[in-house]
Amino acid sequence: MQPTIIIRNERPENYRTVERLTREAFWNVYVPGCTEHYLVHKMRSHPDFVPELAFVLELEGNIIGNIMYTQSKLTDETGFEKTILTFGPVSIHPNFQRQGYGKQLIAYSLSQAKTMGYDTVVILGDPNNYVGLGFVSCQRHNIVIGDGIFPYALLVKPLTPDALDGRRWVFHESSVGQVCSDNAMVAAFDAQFPPKETAWMPSQEAFYIQSHATVTLD
Repeated sequence: MQPTIIIRNERPENYRTVERLTREAFWNVYVPGCTEHYLVHKMRSHPDFVPELAFVLELEGNIIGNIMYTQSKLTDETGFEKTILTFGPVSIHPNFQRQGYGKQLIAYSLSQAKTMGYDTVVILGDPNNYVGLGFVSCQRHNIVIGDGIFPYALLVKPLTPDALDGRRWVFHESSVGQVCSDNAMVAAFDAQFPPKETAWMPSQEAFYIQSHATVTLD
């Protein structure tokens, strides 16, 4: 018998459950401890947040995954701005990772984003986790960050065939991520949860390498 899976919008009564889930999913993965649960907490009140695209995945009635989106933008050399989407964090409880639930959640949310009229999604992530969902290197669509480089981890998925036309675009992510630079606020928020031991993990060095690597022009 197949397990019952429901993907639905996050509700206010789910907020702390989602924050706990995010903490469990990211703890010690990219840095000792994590900041993603604080980001989730602050994101909901940020003007770039898209509440219609905040989803949870329930397995047999229990929330084991979530995804959240913010608006971001691309600008071309004339100053024209194009509103796009960025998702993250995407969280799957450690007990259920590598079982396809994350892909289901992302695929569903992308379909809903397209229905809402968005035509492009740009994220920062490990290509190994996203190329199977149709994401490609930013270089393939001529999208750079402010200093004119193509980050290895900057990935792009057009949701419609004519979304991008090959012109040079500069990616501008939402400012919401800046809240995580306040270490005191992150620590104060984390203190609301049961204590967890911070530790170094090999995944942290892998993240450092990926986040600092670039793609060169062909």
